[in-house]
Amino acid sequence: MIRYALSCDSGHSFESWFPSSDSYDEQAKAGLVTCPFCNSPKVAKQIMAPSLGRTAALPAPVEAPGTPAPAAPAPAEAPVSLVSEPERQLRAMIRALHEHVARTADHVGENFAAEARRMHYGEIEQRAIYGEASLNDARALLEEGIAVQPLPSLPDDRN
Repeated sequence: MIRYALSCDSGHSFESWFPSSDSYDEQAKAGLVTCPFCNSPKVAKQIMAPSLGRTAALPAPVEAPGTPAPAAPAPAEAPVSLVSEPERQLRAMIRALHEHVARTADHVGENFAAEARRMHYGEIEQRAIYGEASLNDARALLEEGIAVQPLPSLPDDRN
C-alpha cells in the first residue's frame, strides 16, 4: 500500500491510499481518482516526506552503577491518531455509502458486467445491482454507454 498526498486543480488537498504507484497511475489516467470535495478528476500528486519505519531496536542505554532507575513514563493523556478528522469523516461517509448500497441493491458478485449489459440491452428488468468488475470490464461498460460507478474502498478494508 502507498499513500499519496494529492490536490485538485481547485486547490483542495487530500490523501488517498493505493495498492501500488502503478495502480495510482492507471486509476488517474482512467479518471477514477477524483477530488472528494469538488469531484474534479484533475488531480496531481504533491510532495510528501517519506515515512520510514525503524528496522532494528535500539540497544538499551548503559547506566552507571548506583544510578537510580528512571521513573516510568507518564501515561499519554489522549490516544494518538494517524488519521485526521476530515479523513475519519470521509471514511465514515464511504462506509455509510457501502451500507446503503448493500441494503438497496442486489449483489451479483463477479457477474456484474454481464448483468449490467443484460439490463442495458433490455434482456432483463432494470434494478440496482453491485458486484465486482475488473478495470477493463468497467471501461468496456462505459464505452458501451452503460452507466457504472465504482464504489471507493477504504485502506483498512484491504488490510
